[in-house]
Amino acid sequence: MPKPSSRAEAARTGGAERRQHARATADWPVLLDLPKGKTPARLRDISAAGVSFFLDQPIPEMTVLALELQFAKKKIKARGAVVRCERISKHIEHYEIALFLHEIAESDRETIARYVLQAGK
Repeated sequence: MPKPSSRAEAARTGGAERRQHARATADWPVLLDLPKGKTPARLRDISAAGVSFFLDQPIPEMTVLALELQFAKKKIKARGAVVRCERISKHIEHYEIALFLHEIAESDRETIARYVLQAGK
C-alpha cells in the first residue's frame, strides 16, 4: 500500500498545509458578543480568514457570533462561525475555539493580513 503524501497526511490530520491563510500568534484580549452579553476572551492566533481564542465555556460549532478587538490603533469588528471547539484539558473547563470570519470589512482583513505577514518575518 502506498504511503500517503505529506499533503494528504496534512489534510487528514488537520495540518497547516490545508490552510489558505498564514497565521500569527496573537496574545491579546477579544470581546465576544454571546447570548449572555459581552464576554472577554484571549486570542491565541489570527489570520485574514479567522481567529482562535481561549474561553472558559464551550460554543457549539456553526454558532455565529460577533467579536471586537483592538488591533493596534484600530478597532476591528467582525462576525464569524465557530468551526472548532476543543477542550484544552479534561481537568479544567477551558476551550480553544476557532472562528471563521465571514463578515469583516475588507480593509480590516487587509490590516490583519499585513500584520500576519510582518509577524512571519
